[in-house]
Formats: sequence, structure tokens, C-alpha cells
Amino acid sequence: MLDTPQILETTAQHTAIIPIVTPREKIREVMGPGIRELMRTIAAQGVAPTGPWFTHHRKMDPDIFDFAISIPVSKPVTAMGRVQPGELPARRVARTIYHGPYEGLGEAWGEFMDWIETHGHQPAADLWECYTYGPESTDDETAYRTELNRPLLG
Repeated sequence: MLDTPQILETTAQHTAIIPIVTPREKIREVMGPGIRELMRTIAAQGVAPTGPWFTHHRKMDPDIFDFAISIPVSKPVTAMGRVQPGELPARRVARTIYHGPYEGLGEAWGEFMDWIETHGHQPAADLWECYTYGPESTDDETAYRTELNRPLLG
């Protein structure tokens, strides 16, 4: 289920990121270790997260995921291992909340993209998913909440 989408202006955010390029079927193998590495690294640097972690998908390819495991942070991080400093720039985005298990995200994105196009908006090439409530908070996958963000052109 999707909440009613909104169009809004975001503000720029410092982020800590781990860039990943992986075949789609390997996503579950790289995600957990990447999140743990990211959290350990920012904690070791004394940098506080300012919100939930997210994935910033730079290119849309059904077979290869080119994305960054990301977390907004209070100040820039120092590059260490795979962790790099980043920034999510201020942008105009379409945003909604998906309610449900991660396996339903593909269908949710399809429904969201239909809404974006039906309402006359042109999406940029990238997107990000913010995992606001998930397996770290509950065993009930139907209670998961994922914020879907699609930057808009023009």
C-alpha cells in the first residue's frame, strides 16, 4: 500500500556512503554487511546519524544494481575503507511511503512511477529508498515502512 504521493523540496544533507555495483540477485548478500560497516565506521569517527539509512540508486537497470548504501550524518565523514563522504543534494522530489515487505517494493515503485507520469512530472535518472521502519524494529514485515523518493526534472 502507498500513501498519497507529495511533491516537495528537500534540503542538502551530508551523508556517509558505500558505493555498490552488484547483480540484482546478490543484493541481500551485500546489503547487511554494508550497513554494518557503514554504522561501525561513522561510530568510530564519532559522527552521529541524523536519520534512517537509505539506498541511493544512481542508475536503473533491472539486472545490475548501481547504488550507494547511505546514511545522513551530522558532519562530513573521513574516507575509511569502503566508506566515503557524500551529499544528497537539495532537489524537488516526488515522495510516498510504501507499507509492507521489501519483496513488494518493485510493484510499489511501478505504482508510484505511474502516479508521477499521470500527474505530468518527469523523473530524473536516480532515486532513493529510505528504510524508516524495518527488520531492526519488528518481525512483522507488513509493518515495514519505506519512503520512496524520485527526484523530478524541471
